[in-house]
Amino acid sequence: MAILEIKNLSHTFDGKPLFSGANLSINNGEHVGIVGLNGAGKTTFINIISGKLPQDEGEVKWLGGIKRGYLDQHADIDRSNTVMDYLREAFSDLYAENERMEKIYADMADLSDPDELDRQIAKANKILERLTDAGFFELDSTIKKVAGGLGIAALGYDTVIATLSGGQRAKLMLARLLLERPDIMLLDEPTNFLDVEHIDWLTEYLNSVKGTFMVISHDTAFLDKVTKFIVSIENGSIKKYGGNYSTYISQAEQNAKQYEESYRRQQEEIKRMEDYIARNKARAATAGMANSRKKMLDRMEKLDKPSVIYDADFSFPCEQLHTRDMLIANELLIGYTYPLLPPINLHIDGETKLWIRGTNGIGKTTLIKTLMGLLPPKGGNFAIHPFMKPGYIEQDFDFGTRATNALGYLSDLYPRLQPKQLREKLAKAGIKNDLCTKPIKELSGGEQVRVKLCVLMQKTTNILLLDEPTNHLDVRAKESLKKALLEYKGAILLVSHEREFAESVCTSTLDVKA
Repeated sequence: MAILEIKNLSHTFDGKPLFSGANLSINNGEHVGIVGLNGAGKTTFINIISGKLPQDEGEVKWLGGIKRGYLDQHADIDRSNTVMDYLREAFSDLYAENERMEKIYADMADLSDPDELDRQIAKANKILERLTDAGFFELDSTIKKVAGGLGIAALGYDTVIATLSGGQRAKLMLARLLLERPDIMLLDEPTNFLDVEHIDWLTEYLNSVKGTFMVISHDTAFLDKVTKFIVSIENGSIKKYGGNYSTYISQAEQNAKQYEESYRRQQEEIKRMEDYIARNKARAATAGMANSRKKMLDRMEKLDKPSVIYDADFSFPCEQLHTRDMLIANELLIGYTYPLLPPINLHIDGETKLWIRGTNGIGKTTLIKTLMGLLPPKGGNFAIHPFMKPGYIEQDFDFGTRATNALGYLSDLYPRLQPKQLREKLAKAGIKNDLCTKPIKELSGGEQVRVKLCVLMQKTTNILLLDEPTNHLDVRAKESLKKALLEYKGAILLVSHEREFAESVCTSTLDVKA
């Protein structure tokens, strides 16, 4: 049974047609991945079907009575709540029923009519039966099971949400959505702020879901494990493929080749017809034929130009430092008002490739910022080689208030370079043409990552400190980044929740534990 029907959907964003005349059907119980290049319109699509954004044309029709849940990591929530109170709100209807039952019991004390008393007891018993069937009296246990699986328990159930980071709030919203158990879940990058063990837990949970979900993710290993269908936004259309991500890739590559060939042949045919019309429209003997060809050309259903894939060609200049003592930490304590972790000891040489892993919010980013000198240590000490040249990619991007677009941002950093030179550098990171002058705030998350990586490419370094660099990157850009890091001769400290990526780049691991 179809729970979602999309007919003739068309939408344009910032003058760019994202999809035109698209049709799609999603059936009950399907586990669907949504994929596409950065900027293809994946989040826009989710916003349209969730009702947050009106489409330009077409129909989006949900089956009546369907309960929808949407993970929007940019949504604001009541930050005055505690973690547990926020999660309990997933069951607000059950708490309301319980209050109603308790009121009935309280009102019984004033009843003297035995028949009315029996009626009220029966009414209360029906509510009690519904609450029992819904697991109301085990709710805290249910909440803690999900919260524990996603690493939220470590935050503290009495913690006020206002004190949490953006990533921690995103995890909290995901937990509440899972607890609400809607008929369909719309998940936009649910693994971005999860660590390896929490992604494993979420994978197992989603595979047990009997309902429907649609998930956007650049974590292809995750998509392979949780999806049975793939919806791809490509060439202005929305196409549905049977199978997981790996199956989709093999099908899509063949389809893309066929589409490009069809587009090429059609363009050749259009050119031949236009040439014929131009040569013959002025001659009386052939004007009728030319007019006939013109009508045929006007009626032709023209294929959209294949999507331009701006591949990145990342490379990071390295001036290798041959030393056993690039960075040494002794009993280092990190944190803000108080230490977050037990003392840390590190010994990094000039070729160390270290994966820093641990639960979200435990202090991996704080460790990187401390080693970069952005935060003072809370105890212990660390020493860096006097010729250490670090390159740093932070997880949360700040482009400053002056930067309006990628070209301007790079120009501020390198004022002596001409616009043509700046464009060439951005192009190496896959930021080309109108993306260079598009407002940074309107660039997709993956495009913003590319801008920051472009800056890193301009600096000669001997150690890279990378905090979740693959967040938002599409598959091809991620492969280019992996290739660049494998070719990099210096040291690497990598914070990443993507096991496959991290294990391919790094040769050693630091487990950060409280």
